[in-house]
Amino acid sequence: MYKLIKMDGRAKRAELQTVHGTIQTPVFMNVGTAAAIKGAVATTDLYEIGTQVELSNTYHLHVRPGDRIVRQLGGLHRFMNWDRPILTDSGGFQVFSLAGLRKIREEGVYFHSHVDGRKIFMGPEESMQIQSNLASTIAMAFDECAPSKADRRYIQDSVDRTTRWLVRCKQEMQRLNSLEDTINRQQLLFGINQGGTFEDIRREHAAAITELDLDGYAIGGLAVGETHEEMYRILDETVPCLPKDKPTYLMGVGTPANILEAVDRGVDFFDCVYPSRNGRHGHVYTNRGKLNLLNARFETDPSPISMECGCPVCRNYSRAYIRHLLKAKEMLGMRFCVLHNLYFYNNMMSEIRQTIEEGRFQEYKKRRLSGFEADPDQ
Repeated sequence: MYKLIKMDGRAKRAELQTVHGTIQTPVFMNVGTAAAIKGAVATTDLYEIGTQVELSNTYHLHVRPGDRIVRQLGGLHRFMNWDRPILTDSGGFQVFSLAGLRKIREEGVYFHSHVDGRKIFMGPEESMQIQSNLASTIAMAFDECAPSKADRRYIQDSVDRTTRWLVRCKQEMQRLNSLEDTINRQQLLFGINQGGTFEDIRREHAAAITELDLDGYAIGGLAVGETHEEMYRILDETVPCLPKDKPTYLMGVGTPANILEAVDRGVDFFDCVYPSRNGRHGHVYTNRGKLNLLNARFETDPSPISMECGCPVCRNYSRAYIRHLLKAKEMLGMRFCVLHNLYFYNNMMSEIRQTIEEGRFQEYKKRRLSGFEADPDQ
């Protein structure tokens, strides 16, 4: 059940009740593609840094270790020792990212595994079956994330097929949730809006998927090559066409500034690999922008990554020490940077929720955006 608590302009403060706990939104989901956050971050760490939702990937877990093995071990929550909500991406993004390894047909997509080259078929039913075996809290519908620069005919045909796939996903999800031996019979299903940068296709698709009365609605196919301005324009056109009484999820986004702009347009779920990927390369977020801890100026810097940060890294370690770890290629340095970045994102979302409740989100957004544009040398 989704409960809208407060609105500040178009920004929504809400909560989504699930079988694995209540999600306070807006929320950033920490990405653990293969049931692990890259950077040696454990689920015990995720509790400490305020993570609400962990996100894993259907395709990658199907390839390795295999969704049936995860099912045999009690589902993804038990497998990775995490009792809070998990969202599983459907594998549809791999239709986009593994373009050289797949063929799209009406029945589904034929892949070659990126691991060992073996043939894989995944359609709507297979995606739902895999996600049911994983027993995630929220399952994503199987779709095609079309290239942002594809022509109108390709985008329209892709969107129409995605709608047909969504009907099949809903039917299969209902069947799976009715089975006695299904691990999570209360698994939720989110549909995905597509349409590239064509406003009318986006609006029409939003109307079509809304009629299916799903548990939530995602906006996909953004942050895949278009400009930030194009993304914001599509959000302005699309979000109002999706149900206000259901969660709205912007997939794969993004930077702190992207998140602030999207919250302002009514989005309440986010995920992105940026905080973990950047952290693994020594790039860390602060209220005054990003720092590259590999820079020589931090060699003797005794201060924490950010004086304003309450994460376990900033409470205990200096920029100089973390830089040393990174230069020495010690995994601990990478781990510290990822932990800090995820805490930064999770804490920013907490502040966003509070400022929406207090009716001062616009002031907060303006202040944060101006801070990100400042000189990060602190």
